[in-house]
Amino acid sequence: MPKMKTRKAATKRFGLTGTGKVRRNKAFANHILTKKSPKRKRNFRGTALVHKTQEKKIRTMIAA
Repeated sequence: MPKMKTRKAATKRFGLTGTGKVRRNKAFANHILTKKSPKRKRNFRGTALVHKTQEKKIRTMIAA
């Protein structure tokens, strides 16, 4: 049986932390920013953790 291929789109969007949790970028920060408050835009920066219910699914996608 051949190796499972990595989902390239997933590897670009997700990563692992040092402790093994799955990290993601926050959404809604790309366009139509004029109506969003500075506080809201500031909170879009950085990364967040993937919810535990989705972790297993994403791990299989990014596994090489």
